Amino acid sequence: MFEPLLSLLEANTSLFVAAFTVLGLVVGSFLNVVIYRLPVMMQRSWEAQCQELLDLEQTPRERFNLLKPDSRCPHCGAAIGPLENIPVISYLLQRGRCKHCAGPISIRYPVIELLTALMSGLAAWHFGFGWAALFAVLLTWALIAMSFIDIDHQLLPDDITLPFLWVGLLLSLYGVFTDTPSAVIGAVAGYLSLWLVYQLFKLITGKEGMGYGDFKLFALFGAWLGWQALPLILLLSSFVGAAVGITLIIFRGRDRQLPIPFGPYLAAAGWIAMLWGGDITHAYLLSVSPNP
Repeated sequence: MFEPLLSLLEANTSLFVAAFTVLGLVVGSFLNVVIYRLPVMMQRSWEAQCQELLDLEQTPRERFNLLKPDSRCPHCGAAIGPLENIPVISYLLQRGRCKHCAGPISIRYPVIELLTALMSGLAAWHFGFGWAALFAVLLTWALIAMSFIDIDHQLLPDDITLPFLWVGLLLSLYGVFTDTPSAVIGAVAGYLSLWLVYQLFKLITGKEGMGYGDFKLFALFGAWLGWQALPLILLLSSFVGAAVGITLIIFRGRDRQLPIPFGPYLAAAGWIAMLWGGDITHAYLLSVSPNP
């Protein structure tokens, strides 16, 4: 049933990339739901566990997960219909406002949809038809969700990080991105390297410089790309994070004591390394090698 479609996508690169770009738009709309709801679901789960531990009576609540309740306007509570959920287009047609109460709709929703579409298309174009493209796009979606959750809550959910870490290890059995020894060493080295930095920073300053979610995300990249990619990812993420942090302090007067989430920079660096890590490393080696 799907063989003619798969053959068409394999033979036509432009159609293959376009298909993943459009799919990225649709998934981006769902990622907006994940970014908002998953932290709330985690918070409710923690509260329920605490109430159970303390033997407190639990107050019944409305069912709340990634599918229920239906999406509503945060201002008036009106249900958002299918025609109002068309990625990007609905936002433009409604001029960024709820059609029921004219309350403003955050520009972040279409931005995430467009970002997901663009990054999905780039990943599909880079890897071409095959398993590598499929899993690279899946990881792209996970990284976008984790990044925005970390920006909002300084939290990288285990519900996303750990399953994808295991997927990376399984993919190494088939050599999709790296071999199994490199993946296993990468997962261990990714976690322990940032854990050691964390412990050293805490010992010197008495403060926590990063969270355990960052260790797990770095381990994830080690599992997917192998230990060889870790130095580049750490270098890129540190450079971008420092540049953005300094910019926020200078131009927006951000308090130096306020935490800046490291997860988005780590995610961006890992995604870049997944697509162009080999090219970046090769260009660097050429630049430092002596001329013959």
